[in-house]
Order: sequence, then structure tokens, then C-alpha cells
Amino acid sequence: MAKARNKSARQANRKLPDYFVHETSIVGEGARIGEGTKIWHFCHVMSNSQIGRKCILGQNVFIAEGVMIGSNVKIQNNVSVYTGTVIEDDVFLGPSCVLTNVTNPRSQIVRHSLYEKIILRRGATIGANATIVCGIELGRYCFVAAGAVVAKDVPDYALMMGVPARQVGWISRHGIRLSKPDSSGIMICPESGYRYKEVETGVLKCLDLDEEAPLPVDKARGTIFYDEFKKQAK
Repeated sequence: MAKARNKSARQANRKLPDYFVHETSIVGEGARIGEGTKIWHFCHVMSNSQIGRKCILGQNVFIAEGVMIGSNVKIQNNVSVYTGTVIEDDVFLGPSCVLTNVTNPRSQIVRHSLYEKIILRRGATIGANATIVCGIELGRYCFVAAGAVVAKDVPDYALMMGVPARQVGWISRHGIRLSKPDSSGIMICPESGYRYKEVETGVLKCLDLDEEAPLPVDKARGTIFYDEFKKQAK
């Protein structure tokens, strides 16, 4: 009885994880997972990986060893994040998008020590079924459209479409395509009202909020369907 009481006391004193892992998922020993993160069905998070606070991993997500993921990252179903990938805060990975880590894979050639990096900067979005070729960097708040294949670095706020992907315009931090600039070179996001300007060729900046600053609470919830913005742009 004494042993049973001692075991019960130890269990009561043991700190419970401050994140959620579904019973069908596997988290390797030594993986570091932040407070409030949710790992849903059939995921596998390998040892020595790092996941920040308030992330969401959808069904069937794989996180390889050594992967570093920031906070508030949302990874949708059927995504594999391989060794060599660095994901900053607030990144969104759409369903079944593909990240690679070897440019010239061969089954017969072992290149485990030659993994190439993909760096996804803060706030980047990758659409469903898009492919990101390794060895490149995606800039802050860029947006890769569904099905695109990206094989070169992407600037901050760039909207990328096609195969191979090319920049077709600029997109706001709120994910709204920006219209042509006015006479002062200013583009205004119709959802947030924030002003953007190409301060030099190929470099867009938000004039009203630093790229590293969190969104104010009143700007962090969408209330208008995207189709409405498309109608306004016509």
C-alpha cells in the first residue's frame, strides 16, 4: 500500500506537458515543444527538433531531426518538414505542400551530411500543393500560391505564382494583393489600411508597422471574405 501511495504521489507531482499531443502521434525524446502547441492525428516529431509556442500541426505531419520551428506556425495536413529547414514565427504551410533538402537526390548516393537549407522568414505563406526547392530563402510575409514551384529566393511581401514561380505582384501582411501605387508610390491594404511602398527596386516596406512587430489585436481578425476585396479591385 505504501508503494502504491508513493507512486500516486509521484504522479501527482509530475508536471504535465503544457502542449497537446494526440494519442496517435509520436514525439521523440529530446524534442522541444512550446506551450500551447497542438499536435494532431498521426504526426511524427523526431528527436532534437524544436517547435515554438502556440503552433498547430495538422494530421499526418512529419518533423525531422534538427528542424527549428518558431511560434504561431500553422502546418496543415500531409506536410513533411525535413532536416535543414528553418521556419520563423507566424508561417503558414498549406495542405500537402512540399519542402525539399537535396537538389540532386539519388537513392544510391548518401548525402546525409549535405542537406541544403530552406529558410522561411516570418509570416510567409505556402499554398496547398506548392513545392519549395531547397537552398533558398522565402522572405517575410511573401505568399506562394497553390501549386507553384519555387526555385529561387523570394522577396518580402512578394506574391509568387506558376511553374516555375514568378513574382506577379505584391501582397500585404494581411494576405491581400496590393493595387498599383499612387503618385507617391504608396499602396494601401484594403483590409488593414496599412501603407506599403517599394523603397528601392524589389524591396517593399510597410510604412505603418515594423515587420517584426506583432499585429495589434484589432487588426488580427479577418471579417471580410477575399472575394469582396477582388470585387473592390475591379
